[in-house]
Amino acid sequence: MHKIISFYINLVNGSLNEKTVKKEPANLYDPIDYTLSLGGKRIRPALLMLANNLFDGDDKMALNSALAIEVFHNFTLLHDDIMDEAPLRRGEPSVYKKWNTNVAILSGDVMLMQSIQLLSKKNHPNLHRVLSIFNATAIQVCEGQQYDMDFENSTTVSIDDYLKMIELKTAVLLAASLKIGAVISNASSDNAHHIYEFGKNLGIAFQLMDDILDLYGNSKKVGKRIGGDVIVNKKTYLLLKAQELATGKSKKDLEFCLSSSVLDDDTKVEKVKTIFNSLNIKKLAVEEMNLFYNTAISHLDSIDANESKKRVFEQFAKGLMNREN
Repeated sequence: MHKIISFYINLVNGSLNEKTVKKEPANLYDPIDYTLSLGGKRIRPALLMLANNLFDGDDKMALNSALAIEVFHNFTLLHDDIMDEAPLRRGEPSVYKKWNTNVAILSGDVMLMQSIQLLSKKNHPNLHRVLSIFNATAIQVCEGQQYDMDFENSTTVSIDDYLKMIELKTAVLLAASLKIGAVISNASSDNAHHIYEFGKNLGIAFQLMDDILDLYGNSKKVGKRIGGDVIVNKKTYLLLKAQELATGKSKKDLEFCLSSSVLDDDTKVEKVKTIFNSLNIKKLAVEEMNLFYNTAISHLDSIDANESKKRVFEQFAKGLMNREN
């Protein structure tokens, strides 16, 4: 990772640690400190700082907004774990498991308000625009989560539906982080638009890469069991594309794998993978991923800024996509 991104990640981590102060009631604030102490890549706040730097902004002016993005992101994870009934977060008990569901809901609510407080701390000329971008994005993230939950029981999810869901649930927060950094630094509207589109398209490409790696990755490098999405019939790009293309025997075989209660997990994964391979699904998914990645890079190229600073974003994008596949 480029040294300036590492610098901003360390700056964000240090600033978050400084804001950890014992408050009462403990059952409200301890879960927040616990959540933030579990770590994470801190990519979104680092990118906000990097975008601000790209347009010659002041680090001090952008730091509270970067912290706000990280607190908001962790708030969404706190509530997601409840909805997904996920017992672990980053290898440790999730907040609702360590405390209880009511505590996790309320602590998450406070984190949402803390993120807005942080955004509002620097009364710079563009504060209104920053709050407007943040509020719109927060609503979009909730919309994405609702679509994701709706898809679990729907039999009519299209690939366009799926791409819209991952745009809202995952990509727009990455995009908004970059745009907020640009806006704080007084970047032009065109530049703010292009940095947003860079982040949005890169975020979608990243999620498509996740879909591919879930089945075709190396479990040691991916860090999770291969085929986890297949085992739970998760509607990913790969599955939706296979359902779109499958006919005759491959369609019947796929429907059997999705509905069977007699297949063990490993057999199911192997059978589905065989069907996907017969339909060339991995190649099609990689092509879709590359379409979004190349769109992201084209928006980066359209930004009017220092070329050496822009290359840091290109290196970051390449590093993000250059995972085990």
